[in-house]
Amino acid sequence: MSAKCLRLKLRRPQCLAFNHYSATHNPSPSYVLGKGLCEIAAMSVQVLAAEMAEVELKDVPSKALTPESPLTTKADDKGIVESEPKAVATSATTPTMEPIVKTGDPSLGFLTPNTKMPQASAMKRTDPQQNGGEAFVNRDGTVAEAPRLKKIQFADQKQEFNKRPTKIGRRSLSRSISQSSTDSYGSAASYTDSSDDETSPRDKQQKNSKGNGDFCIKNIKQADFGRREIEIAEQEMPALMALRKRAQGEKPLAGAKVVGCTHITAQTAVLMETLSALGAQCRWAACNIYSTQNEVAAALAEGGFSVFAWKGESEDDFWWCIDRCVNLEGWQPNMILDDGGDLTHWIYKKYPNMFKKIKGIVEESVTGVHRLYQLSKAGKLCVPAMNVNDSVTKQKFDNLYCCRESILDGLKRTTDVMFGGKQVVVCGYGEVGKGCCAALKAMGSIVYVTEIDPICALQACMDGFRLVKLSEVIRQVDIVITCTGNKNVVVREYLDRMKNGCIVCNMGHSNTEIDVASLRTPELTWERVRSQVDHVIWPDGKRIVLLAEGRLLNLSCSTVPTFVLSITATTQALALIELYNAPEGRYKQDVYLLPKKMDEYVASLHLPTFDAHLTELSDEQAKYLGLNKNGPFKPNYYRY
Repeated sequence: MSAKCLRLKLRRPQCLAFNHYSATHNPSPSYVLGKGLCEIAAMSVQVLAAEMAEVELKDVPSKALTPESPLTTKADDKGIVESEPKAVATSATTPTMEPIVKTGDPSLGFLTPNTKMPQASAMKRTDPQQNGGEAFVNRDGTVAEAPRLKKIQFADQKQEFNKRPTKIGRRSLSRSISQSSTDSYGSAASYTDSSDDETSPRDKQQKNSKGNGDFCIKNIKQADFGRREIEIAEQEMPALMALRKRAQGEKPLAGAKVVGCTHITAQTAVLMETLSALGAQCRWAACNIYSTQNEVAAALAEGGFSVFAWKGESEDDFWWCIDRCVNLEGWQPNMILDDGGDLTHWIYKKYPNMFKKIKGIVEESVTGVHRLYQLSKAGKLCVPAMNVNDSVTKQKFDNLYCCRESILDGLKRTTDVMFGGKQVVVCGYGEVGKGCCAALKAMGSIVYVTEIDPICALQACMDGFRLVKLSEVIRQVDIVITCTGNKNVVVREYLDRMKNGCIVCNMGHSNTEIDVASLRTPELTWERVRSQVDHVIWPDGKRIVLLAEGRLLNLSCSTVPTFVLSITATTQALALIELYNAPEGRYKQDVYLLPKKMDEYVASLHLPTFDAHLTELSDEQAKYLGLNKNGPFKPNYYRY
């Protein structure tokens, strides 16, 4: 066959790979007939033959593969042998070159010139002994194994795509994906190693690099990860860092012994280190059994802080950690920083004499403030307390703007729910409820609101939400969110009437809003599907999705914006400084709001982040309004 005929024959198959190769390299006739001839020919015939219908040839004689066949190759134990190119005389006058052949290569063979191509639809068979190899009938009637040729591989071709994972590999991959998902969903951006043993931290003896062992955490080896988390948080907490820089020379908290019970996260760590830089000694426990970031607790312990907390504490562990913070021989707190009132409650219950030396309490949650007002009303509050929760900066920024973002984050991480078109009922339209409703409405959800306060109820109506009783919509809603600060908002009666697959969660501080205890009965089955995600299954097969066992969703199942927590943490630090340094008699045994001047100062520290510039009053304007040019600019009764 002439070179021209061969070249025309090679161009006939409509092969995408061949066209791509031709378009890319644009080979000349001399190039085609040169060193690339065998490879291009093999690829073209391979694609052409693959397009033909395959029919197995049955009853082929066993002598088909013979050593005399010019196309037969020998395979060694490894299954791959390369034969040197040799001349094969297919006619008396036309010698050709036999291409390099690899046995075991799944490529189709290609026939030499002057050899008629067999009809693959009738002449090809699969030989199971050759791992799916194929054979063709020779001209003399014998059957020979098809030659195996090298495939042309382009530069961008990845061999990994041709590999098939073994069953073990697939199981490993599945486990890896599942485990990483569990870590992500279950730990508020935590690097906690899921391979940690199940030994309780209370049974471990751990010491930091300096030999100090006055702490109880999950794993001190995670300190490096925690330090990176803290350093990242510092970048988004400008006010707290500015306060640390301005006041550390004066040491306004020198001599203060602060015992704290808050969420132990990277943001709290920045607060603790700021208090320490201002002169305070700190001992800390967690106010939530699920919100602790283990690596951050490790970093704090490595830095010399006495921290008693880990993610996934039991109820007994929770109170044990608080007791370890308070009950230390030779050390007695004189300031309390609480979130939820559990620490204050424990000291009142177990160590009431400590209040003789305590100068004040700083409380930041609705639940904790409510308890303080109860103590004050009963005449049992024996030290001044600062209500940080109702300060303007805490209410508006932490409760409203923070929850507006974190509610979606918590639900997405735990359930992967699509919000568009979902019917959601939000119980409570305070600042937290307002933030949740705004976020869900923006995502396309149909939002209902329940409320006991007519003023908040009217606000909900004016904001475009339908005000209902929970009993009216409980059968139809897809998501139930509580944020009231009350107890038994969602009771067993409502849980029984919910639709299959309804998601139930809490955005209030305490775990009393959802009656979880009523679900722990023999007829109901609990199924843990993810960290912090439980399916509670009824006898008829109906199930609800309960998140974080009714505890605070955003800090148990996700994270909250660091910048917002900078506002809250700065407010807490200023409240501690104020109570600790206040002259005797300024504050009585009652609950106080943070002075308006301090609220404005906290806000002003955050404005440079946005390159914001305040307008200043002229003397005439200040006189007209009856204000000091430097503030405060609003009276205490003003509602922002």
